[in-house]
Amino acid sequence: MPQILQQFHHQLKQRDWSWKKLTNSCSFADFKPLIITCIAVTASLGAVRQLGWLQAWELNAFDLMVQLRPDAGVDSRLLVVTITEQDINNIGKWPITDRTLAKAIAEIARFEPTAIGIDIIRNTPYEPGNAELATQLKNPKLIPITFIGNSKYDRAPPPPNIPENRVGFNDLVIDPDGRVRRNLMFAGDGEKTLNSLSMQLAFAYFKSKQIEGKLTEKNEIQVGKIVFSQLRSDSGGYHNIDAQGYQVILNYRSAENIANTVTLTEVLAGKVDPKLVTGKIVLIGVTALTVKDIFYTPYSATASGNRRMPGVLIHATATSQILSAVLDGKGLFWYWDEWQEICWIVGWGAVGACLAWRLENSLSLMGSAIAACGSLFGFTFWLFMQQGWIPLVTPSLALLITAGVIVTYKYEQSKQQQGIVMKLLGQQTSPAIANALWKERVHLLESGLLPGQKVIATIILTDLQGFSTISEKLPPEVVMSWLNEYLSAMAQEVQAHQGVINKFTGDGMLAVFGVPIPRTTPEEIAKDASLAVSCALAIGSRLPQMNQNWLDRGLPSAKMRVGIFTGPVMVGSLGGTTRLEYGVIGDSVNIASRLESCEKDRQEDTCRILIAEETLLHLADKFEVESWGPLPLKGREQKVNVYRVLGTKNK
Repeated sequence: MPQILQQFHHQLKQRDWSWKKLTNSCSFADFKPLIITCIAVTASLGAVRQLGWLQAWELNAFDLMVQLRPDAGVDSRLLVVTITEQDINNIGKWPITDRTLAKAIAEIARFEPTAIGIDIIRNTPYEPGNAELATQLKNPKLIPITFIGNSKYDRAPPPPNIPENRVGFNDLVIDPDGRVRRNLMFAGDGEKTLNSLSMQLAFAYFKSKQIEGKLTEKNEIQVGKIVFSQLRSDSGGYHNIDAQGYQVILNYRSAENIANTVTLTEVLAGKVDPKLVTGKIVLIGVTALTVKDIFYTPYSATASGNRRMPGVLIHATATSQILSAVLDGKGLFWYWDEWQEICWIVGWGAVGACLAWRLENSLSLMGSAIAACGSLFGFTFWLFMQQGWIPLVTPSLALLITAGVIVTYKYEQSKQQQGIVMKLLGQQTSPAIANALWKERVHLLESGLLPGQKVIATIILTDLQGFSTISEKLPPEVVMSWLNEYLSAMAQEVQAHQGVINKFTGDGMLAVFGVPIPRTTPEEIAKDASLAVSCALAIGSRLPQMNQNWLDRGLPSAKMRVGIFTGPVMVGSLGGTTRLEYGVIGDSVNIASRLESCEKDRQEDTCRILIAEETLLHLADKFEVESWGPLPLKGREQKVNVYRVLGTKNK
């Protein structure tokens, strides 16, 4: 096989993607598939994203990051008075009477809170005690609620005779998947603009601290140095949402520990620690599940039984967020502009494409892709901890899809290239060996060499008897034609018997059975030995017909000798990238050569085949042999047991 590797190497070098890629001498044309893939995939994802089809996934990713964050703990500036199921059972009815509510308000008010928010609709009397409640509602620190709803038929007005500047709406914005992730700070009811309950409570607290708020030139709320930037319809993972009113992303503190809590029963019994009330914001609301003022939140997906959060705790969360943003310097989410998000997605698509383009090994590609996805999530989550919400799902899909497309492209291109190379190699070796060489193409492309390895193989060496005399009597062009017919027949039989022609030695041939795929079991080694002997017999069986044809054409006939030996050899590339051949080195080659030339005068038929005992041991009595006994071979001190192969045994 003197030229196979050199031709194989040359053929691969002609394939632009593999050779140029590995030698880092790429032109724009070489990266054209990669660039086209990146553009096509990211453009498709961008279109899908704009349609809002990825919004649900991005919101689920948002929820996951909310759940993974450490809890911020309770906000000690707030106290929530909860009306629990047990409180309702103790009172014996729902809704609670105006007198009960008035008594609870009076009990809280005597400890001088900054503000009291009542998250209970009270637009109609619930006697007894309406007059008592009306008296308590005159307290300027008290903020009752109204419900705007989606139409005038849904609206629930506040208690009568309450100034508009002391009313807050308790409407919550529900995302398409039913979860509350946004805080509506103020909105209109068609006639006037109203503030939310959380905004009214927070600004009452700021007023007590002599902190003023204002509207910026962009009509955004600014308190101190903090600007509450409005949520856009495409902020973060959102797309085409209804962003009317003045909305911000709700930054949850915790699934449960949002503020200090006491029950209505404890308040009515006078068992509230004044320290929890004085100078604090107090919210009174229902947490009993039967009242159904409960909502899904980012925590619901992992909570036991898909648990929901009472509305009063969501209002407490929104109030705490406003306070934390202004007083603690944290709590407001920020987002990238659309062009930044597009660059982010395109960048990760390019990462996936480059990984698939550069990495040939599947495990390396999978490991790198997992590491890249981990890095993407890690960076996105780190920004999330800094209150930054950027797309996660879309760039992840860009990375994985571009990688998948490039892998598919390379696979299809590799199949085409393999077909071309297999056609080349198939002319000189068996399909199994050609496939083995293809699998080792990376070694050839990187260094131009196949690494050496020690294998057990069976060697065939052939020679023509009296070829020198024939060459002297015939013109060179006739000798060449006659010799090519002979060598072509031998090559056909070697390939048919899964052997490899290592080289032609003028009128002879060196063939190897058992390379380049290493044989690791005795059965495989024995099969190679049997194939080698069968190949020699097949060549011998063709000689009589070829001789007759030559004689008919006035050409000389031929006799040949064959030496076969099974043993260890070193195989691998010999030479350099400019002149390369598949070398077979070892004493086993020498013994096969000596067997071929052993006792040349003993030529009893057209094709004499001699083997050593090392080969005979693997033949399992499949062939008729004639022992020639131990014979001395040139260059060897010890004699070798030699056998002549007569033919295949009849079964």
